[in-house]
Formats: sequence, C-alpha cells, structure tokens
Amino acid sequence: MENVNHVEEIVNEVVQQIRNQQRSFEVEASGRHVHLSRKEIDALFGQGYQLTKVKELSQPGQFVCKERITVAGPNGLFQNVVILGPERTESQVEVSMTDARVLGIRVPVRKSGHIEGTPGVVLMNKEAVVQLTKGLIVAKRHIHMTPEDAAKNQVVNGQIVQVNIQGTRPLIFADVVVRVNPNFATYMHIDYDEANACGLSKGDRGYICK
Repeated sequence: MENVNHVEEIVNEVVQQIRNQQRSFEVEASGRHVHLSRKEIDALFGQGYQLTKVKELSQPGQFVCKERITVAGPNGLFQNVVILGPERTESQVEVSMTDARVLGIRVPVRKSGHIEGTPGVVLMNKEAVVQLTKGLIVAKRHIHMTPEDAAKNQVVNGQIVQVNIQGTRPLIFADVVVRVNPNFATYMHIDYDEANACGLSKGDRGYICK
C-alpha cells in the first residue's frame, strides 16, 4: 500500500510540473531606463526632435532608442542610461533599489505610470539639463499578459500573485501584479536586483503559484 501511495505521489508531482510548464512564461530583467514626454524630449534634444528607434522590445510597440541620457541625484549619477520609446504623456525614470542608494534618493515602489507623489531627478546630456519634479520609481514587479494567457492561468487584470522563478537560485516572488491587455505579449518583468537574487539567465521561466 505504501508503494502504491508513493507512486501516486510521484505521478501527481510530475503532472503538476507539466501543468506548471504549460502555464509558464519567460522572465525578463529590466535595467534602469527612462521614458520621456514630448516636453522633456524638446528640452533635452531640441524642439520637435524625434527619438531614434534601434531595437524592438518584447512588448509590441515598445523600443530602445539610440539616444542616451545621464540621470543624476544628490549623491551620484548614472551615465549612458537607455531611453525607451515611444514618448509618453509624462516622463518616468525606473531604477532599482541599489540604483536609488547610489543616487541618494528614497524611491518608492510603484506600478508604471503611477507617479503622483514620487520624487524627481535630474536628466542631462551635452545640450541641456532638466529637473523632473516627479517620476522616479522602482518598478513594481509585474507580468504583462494576454487575455488568453490570463484565462489559462485563471487570473485577472490587477490581481496580485506569487511567481516561482526557476533560475540558478530558484525563488518565489510575492506581490507580483498581473497586467492584462490584448496588446501585450506575455512576459514577467523584474529589475536587476531581483534578477540577481534568483540567478536569472536569459530564457528562464516562471509560473504563478497561488
């Protein structure tokens, strides 16, 4: 009887692993970057300047720009920071907790676009210096998900979940927000602090564990 029970446990475990793999999604590490509004693009690069697309990102319509910027705080700065397009209605700078300590600014964890009450930061290049009054955040870890994948994973837009990431240092991340939109591709995004914590490598996958 014990052997039968043991076999059933093994079978159930294998079945669960297969289900997790079928529901899994790729996890991407996102480094520090800047989203600019038309106001800041004009101030930094000149009136009417258009950002130069050089590389498409995993999310449809999102891209890396040729232009780079310096992000400066009271204690330190980061040069050659990537700008992501397209332009936004309000500028936003995303850094990790480690980056925030280098800058010398207490930065809140926020969902992208939720910048009310956030600190500002200085942006500069060879042509200009711009002081943002808000928009500096540590991005809340999140999953971009298609409606089809949301249904498969039995989650809804805005739901908070736990995600098991199978990197070289497997780790379960709590407080992950699900963002569902038909214009998304299904990927989880974490920052470099989080990626290092789980030993993430390109192509590693995660799955929701409730």
